[in-house]
Amino acid sequence: MSFLNAEEPTAVDLVTDFGVNILWHPSLGLELGIDLQTMLWECLLGKKPLDILVFEGSVIQAPNGTGEWNRFAERPMKDWLSDLAHVANFVVAVGDCACWGGIPAMSPNPTDSIGLQFLRRQEGGFLGKDFRAKSGLPVINIPGCPAHPDWITQILVAIATGRIGDIVLDDLHRPQTFFNTFTQTGCTRNIHFAYKASTTEFGQRKGCLFYDIGCRGPMTHSSCNRILWNRVSSKTRAGVPCLGCTEPEFPFYDLKPGTVFKTHVFCMMWYSSNPGEYYQLSTLRFRPRNQLWKNGNPNAFYK
Repeated sequence: MSFLNAEEPTAVDLVTDFGVNILWHPSLGLELGIDLQTMLWECLLGKKPLDILVFEGSVIQAPNGTGEWNRFAERPMKDWLSDLAHVANFVVAVGDCACWGGIPAMSPNPTDSIGLQFLRRQEGGFLGKDFRAKSGLPVINIPGCPAHPDWITQILVAIATGRIGDIVLDDLHRPQTFFNTFTQTGCTRNIHFAYKASTTEFGQRKGCLFYDIGCRGPMTHSSCNRILWNRVSSKTRAGVPCLGCTEPEFPFYDLKPGTVFKTHVFCMMWYSSNPGEYYQLSTLRFRPRNQLWKNGNPNAFYK
């Protein structure tokens, strides 16, 4: 659904200006039932060319590697995916789930979910480490939960216009055009970050979201503050911390309580005997990343 909100270019622009023929999309496709199956088989048999396969969602392999828990058009979805990926010129994974498993792949992962070519940071995934589409490229990953719609359409335009060779992929197969800088780049709160001027509430216009609310902008690769959502805003501009959703570790299921870096600000005041006069003392204390709570008690660390 994020794709349908694209603005530069829009989904309509892909068709009218760049000649992209969208064979099928869950919200746009007209084919149903036997008509959809026929179209898919025509792609597999070479009767209908498949230039770009865009896949969203994790690959469900349960139970016992059969993929029967996620069926589509009378077959396990994973079987369609495997067959179509090997006849497509380009394969694009959209969203965390398709890129590296996402939330469904969290432990204990009962659905045996996995990404197309990664499981978290481990390369391989469903299609295997050595998979290459007919173009010679690996799966192009456009992560995010959800992925920014303009990231999707701009990559599709690059492929459709023959300029995908100008796009460099990083070690996680993400286009560096969008993922070579951190979310913090362009954040309107950078001055507050530099001076450690923190906010302790959501939705505030001023103050850094990192120190007390846990914003992951400084360590998350994305262009959310350079290419704004709806060309208007971003999470940090709206006073909500970045959750790091473009990184394979999202939603950071492996972090134990108390292991995230956090700064605490303590303020103590003493009043003098003269009315209206007082002295103020402010101190900063830091909780180390590797410091665990004692016996599950978050206050025990300070005792």
